Amino acid sequence: MRFCGVRLTLEVPDSIQRAMRLPEAERRSRLLLELACALYERSILTFGKAAELADVGQFRFGHELAARGIARHCAEEDLAEDLAYGCGQ
Repeated sequence: MRFCGVRLTLEVPDSIQRAMRLPEAERRSRLLLELACALYERSILTFGKAAELADVGQFRFGHELAARGIARHCAEEDLAEDLAYGCGQ
């Protein structure tokens, strides 16, 4: 994932990392996906930006939301973003 502008770093204590029931190689990607889903569910990020944070395509992100029972919500800006994405912009 490419970052422009300010970078935000989240520090997870070693004791928490060791307690995670995830293979070490999957931790970063799974944490980003979990964070993206939570931020989308709370309307903090749009669908497209949450998928970008999770570093997955919008199709896969939609499946991840469905698997968690998180309903898609659609504001005007979400719709405009989805239409632009669908048109290849």
